[in-house]
Amino acid sequence: MSTLVTVPKNGSLASTNSNTNFPSLSNWIEDLFNRDLPSVFTSNFNTGMSLPKVNIKETTDAFVVEMAIPGLKKSDLQIDLDNDTLSISTEMKEEKEEKEANYTRREFGYSSFKRTFTLPESVDDNKIDASYQDGILNILLPKKEEAKKKPIRSIKIS
Repeated sequence: MSTLVTVPKNGSLASTNSNTNFPSLSNWIEDLFNRDLPSVFTSNFNTGMSLPKVNIKETTDAFVVEMAIPGLKKSDLQIDLDNDTLSISTEMKEEKEEKEANYTRREFGYSSFKRTFTLPESVDDNKIDASYQDGILNILLPKKEEAKKKPIRSIKIS
């Protein structure tokens, strides 16, 4: 007969009595993506524009946020850091006027979005960097030195 192991919601088998004060990547990502928002808050009625999709990766030295937002210029984007909250937003207004022989038609368009992320304590907020190329916004969130995972090393037995 086998014994089943109960796995915590974050999928980690590691002890929860860790001495580190930094949240694990799985806890951070779970917190970001498992928030149920009504569809009213995730789309714009005027344009059908939905919130941009985001990938978050963790490397040894940093977290990397990739956001797909094609069709924008980097001057359209606003990135703000308020304490431990990173906000990415845009607001676009479009006014179009067509004049024909017998009529004038004017159309107004408006679209916007704002995504916010609570950064883990392990991020060095003085070194955050962002770039935008080919419709992808990349935000590099470097880790503090004390939070970087050290490589495995062998200890010689004396």
